[in-house]
Amino acid sequence: MSGIIVHEWLEPHGGAEKVMEEIAEIFPDAPIRSLWDDAPQRFSEGRVTETWLARTPLRKNKKFAVPFMPITWRNLGIEDAEWILCSSHLFAHHARFSGPAREASKFIYAYTPARYIWTPELDERGESLAARAAAVPLRRLDKARAQEPSSIAGISHFVRDRIEKCWGRSAKVIYPPVSVADYAGGEITLSSREEELLHQLPSEFILGASRFIPYKRLDFVIKAGAAAGIPVVLAGSGPSLRFLEHCAAQYPGHVTFVEAPSFQMLRELYRRSLLYVFPPVEDFGIMPVEAMATGTPVLANAVGGAAETVIHGKTGYLLESFESQHLADAVHSAISLGGAECVAQAWRFDKSVFASEMKNWITSGIS
Repeated sequence: MSGIIVHEWLEPHGGAEKVMEEIAEIFPDAPIRSLWDDAPQRFSEGRVTETWLARTPLRKNKKFAVPFMPITWRNLGIEDAEWILCSSHLFAHHARFSGPAREASKFIYAYTPARYIWTPELDERGESLAARAAAVPLRRLDKARAQEPSSIAGISHFVRDRIEKCWGRSAKVIYPPVSVADYAGGEITLSSREEELLHQLPSEFILGASRFIPYKRLDFVIKAGAAAGIPVVLAGSGPSLRFLEHCAAQYPGHVTFVEAPSFQMLRELYRRSLLYVFPPVEDFGIMPVEAMATGTPVLANAVGGAAETVIHGKTGYLLESFESQHLADAVHSAISLGGAECVAQAWRFDKSVFASEMKNWITSGIS
C-alpha cells in the first residue's frame, strides 16, 4: 500500500507540524512533498522533497508565494503510488502527479479551506484589497480542485461544516492528535534559567499561551485576569509582543511574559496555572487539550473547535463573548472545576486514537 504525503510547508513549530509528525509516523514508508522545508531535521534525510519555490526568496514570504502555489501543486512530476494524503490548510489539496500516481486515490485531511479566500473575517491577511480581488477566481478554482479527492476529513465538526459550505463536499471528522501522556505525567527537566523564572512567578495565576499574533486575542487573557483579580502569565513569542506589553502596562505588575518556552516549561506552566484561557475562534485548538491533560481547566470561546473539546461546566467554561460583563464570574467558575475529569477528557484526543482513525480511513478508502 504505497502512498505519498503532501503538506503545505514545514516549519519548526506549529499545530499542523505536530499533526504531520504523527501522520509521518503512521505511514513511515511514505515520502513527503512540501513547498519548502524549514525544519530539515524533523524527518529522515531524503524523505522530504521540496518544490521549485524552495529555491526562491518566495519561501520566506508566503503572501507573495500564494499566487504561485496552485500551479506548483498541479505539476509535481512523475510518481508511482496507490494513495495520496494531502495535509492541507491552503492549497496542498490541489496536488497532482504524473505517471501512475495520477490515478491514485486522493484523500484530504483539511485543517480548513483557505481562510485567506473563504473566511477573511477570521484572518486579517484576507482583508487587503489585493486579497479580496484575488478571492473570487481563487474560490472557483479551489472548489473545483476539492471535487477531486476520494474522501475528505476535517479536524473538527466546526471545520466539517465549513468544508460543506465552501467546497460543497461532505466530510468526516478526525480530531488532530495530542500526545496526552507527555503532558499527563513524567519527570520535568528545566534549565537553570527556567527554574529561576518559575520561582519568580506568582504563586497563583491564569495562563495564556500561543503564538503572539493578533487573532489569538491574548489581550483578552489580560482582561480576564484583571476582571477576576488574578495575575496573568503569557507564554509564547511573535509579532504581537509589543502590543501585548502595551496592554499589560495598563495593569502594572499584573502580567508576566515567558517568551518562547520549551516544551518542559510550557507543561509546567499548564500544571501550575489555575486556568488556561483560550479566547480565539480556532478550527480545533490543540492547546486546550494539552492543558486539560495536565488537569488544568480551560476557559474558551463557545464558537469554534474548542467547544468540541472543553465540556462546559465539567472541564472548563465556554464563553459566547470575552467582552462579557460576567467574565470574572466565568473565570472563578472555571477555576473551581476538578482535574480528574480534565485528564479523562483529554485522553479522547490522544494520538493513539488519531492513528487508529487515520489508518482505517485510508485503508478503507482504497480497498
